Amino acid sequence: LVDAILVAQGGEPAPPAPEIDATDVSSAPESDDSAAAPEADDAERPARRRSRGGRSRSRRATEETEEATAAGDEAEAVEEQDRPRRRSRGTRAPRAVRLEATQEGGDGGDESPARGEAAESSTDDKVVEGVIELVGNGSAFIRLPADSGGDDVYVSAAQVKRTELVAGDRVAGPVRPPRRSERHPSLIRVDSINGRPADEVSEGTRFEDLPAAYPTERFELNSEDPTVKAVEWLTPFGKGSRVTVVGPPLSGKTEALVRLADALRAIEGLELSLVLAGTRPEEVAVWAEHGLTPVGAAGLGASPEAQSQVIEQAVEQAKRQAARGAHAVLIVDSVEQLPLPASRRALGAARALVDGGSLTIVASAPVPVGGETTIIALDQTLTALRRFPAVDLAASATLRADLLVGEAGAEAIAKARAEVML
Repeated sequence: LVDAILVAQGGEPAPPAPEIDATDVSSAPESDDSAAAPEADDAERPARRRSRGGRSRSRRATEETEEATAAGDEAEAVEEQDRPRRRSRGTRAPRAVRLEATQEGGDGGDESPARGEAAESSTDDKVVEGVIELVGNGSAFIRLPADSGGDDVYVSAAQVKRTELVAGDRVAGPVRPPRRSERHPSLIRVDSINGRPADEVSEGTRFEDLPAAYPTERFELNSEDPTVKAVEWLTPFGKGSRVTVVGPPLSGKTEALVRLADALRAIEGLELSLVLAGTRPEEVAVWAEHGLTPVGAAGLGASPEAQSQVIEQAVEQAKRQAARGAHAVLIVDSVEQLPLPASRRALGAARALVDGGSLTIVASAPVPVGGETTIIALDQTLTALRRFPAVDLAASATLRADLLVGEAGAEAIAKARAEVML
């Protein structure tokens, strides 16, 4: 067909292609396409190498990703383990528990022997003295006076148990400063309890469980003061008495208490203490002039709750002294602003223990609070006229005076009171 077209157009037909033997095909030179194949292969080899290299980097990246994932999982597991501890540290526990936790590992009574010996052997240890206040976890604090300038001292539960400390004990001993994780200085050891060596103090006993009896040992005041002499013979009181000095304002109650305290302080073997509640500033100065430092004080403007608290703390301390065989006398000036139940509770702690110590409380009040064994009533008119003794015998009385001064003395007191009333 092609030839016919070429002839029609005036051309010559193409010469026939030579026949090629099939056997010559294998020996024939490769075509340009076959020659280009190696070049294509050469061109593909780097590409394949690059692709293999790319796959290698991808594999390494995958491995690194897997390792990072594994490390992240491990870190997350560690974080999961630590998370509860961080939550526990962040959660505020009750105060007693927090204090116990902050002092853990640094308690004076729980130290290792080497550490404890090192602490005890130090000659630079600061010695403090204060009143014990127990907390709910069995440990305690030595409460120091507000004007001492020092922090309250932590006492471990082990020390409290070993020395059988109770609320109100007056404790002295060396302390060490707080360590890094602690908030308060710690007591190294208990040297004395209520002024006596710690190893000599008898086992603490619940004060309210001890049997009581009427007072039978009269205080011999041996004073030349007319008011004190009248009290000694006409309204006597003794070890374990509950005494109120009553009268209206300006009847001289504080002055009478000061004179009685001076006389009682001269008696050997008494543990005399003073607590001031709602006292005038001028009267605080009077007590200081007589050399009596209060174990607790709440000013004239203090709330009834604050006054009740300082009185209760002083009473607790005196109760512990009595429970351990001492004869304690607590002067309270005054219970005037306390609620009546609080006044009775404080005064009711006084008693004479059978075959033991005693607690005597002498408090000033406007009127009797109830439960007294001795009432010393003052006459405002006699005080204003400076006619002493300013004792109102008709309003004064002593329960079972015969146990203190005998039958004859009780008859003499009754006769004197009758003469005044006629």
